[in-house]
Amino acid sequence: MPLLDHLREFRNRFLKSLLVVFLTAIAGWFFYEPIIEQLTKPFCDLNKTGGENYCGDLYINGLIGPFNLHLKVAFIAGIFLASPVWLYQLWSFITPALHKRERRLAIGFVSIATPLFSLGALLAYLILPHAVKILLGFTPSDLGNLIRFDEYLDFVLRLILLFGIAFVLPLLLLSLNVLGLITGKSLLKPWRLAVFICFLFTAAFTPTPDPVTMTLLAIPLCLLYFTAGTVAVLLDRRKNKKNGNNSSQVEPIDPAKPI
Repeated sequence: MPLLDHLREFRNRFLKSLLVVFLTAIAGWFFYEPIIEQLTKPFCDLNKTGGENYCGDLYINGLIGPFNLHLKVAFIAGIFLASPVWLYQLWSFITPALHKRERRLAIGFVSIATPLFSLGALLAYLILPHAVKILLGFTPSDLGNLIRFDEYLDFVLRLILLFGIAFVLPLLLLSLNVLGLITGKSLLKPWRLAVFICFLFTAAFTPTPDPVTMTLLAIPLCLLYFTAGTVAVLLDRRKNKKNGNNSSQVEPIDPAKPI
């Protein structure tokens, strides 16, 4: 297809995705209160566990602050709810440029990456109260702590996004092995360096400075790395065995006949 046709197709699929995001954002607008309740629940539960000394107060700043927050929450909810649609539109735009084997690999990658990302996001939500308690613990006892809700919302989204991406990274390494770009042995050989990189990654990008949160993210990441490496080794053995069987079944070449 010419370049302009590609651009038109991208525009059409982008507009379809944007329309669905807008419609789901309307649903997020009406479910604003339950969403806010779930987002603030990890923060508010600190008061129920006897952690009054660690808690601050969430507030919204400005005259149009509540309206802007309402729009932001609805838009974020719309993006999450419409993710199957815009992922399908993106996939439909990319599919014609892939080979048949790459299409099957991409389908498997997406189907496995989605629950892995959800698992990472769930883990981030579960450790969120601990992360908030650690950060608010640095507040002096003689001072209060007022926290803007939009800053708190950005912190929650960053934590969920970080955990979700971290859980998908080992699957990316396994996909490179399936494509033949890396072997299982070469993936597991520098395991000490890989474990160090996992802890370094979590220490650098985790928005909380405490070692407990860092460890809670690094340990599952290391387990996923070793799982991906083990599966890659098994796939390499199966591939080598299949290639050996194919080479043993090759028929000998007939000798040349005189003209």
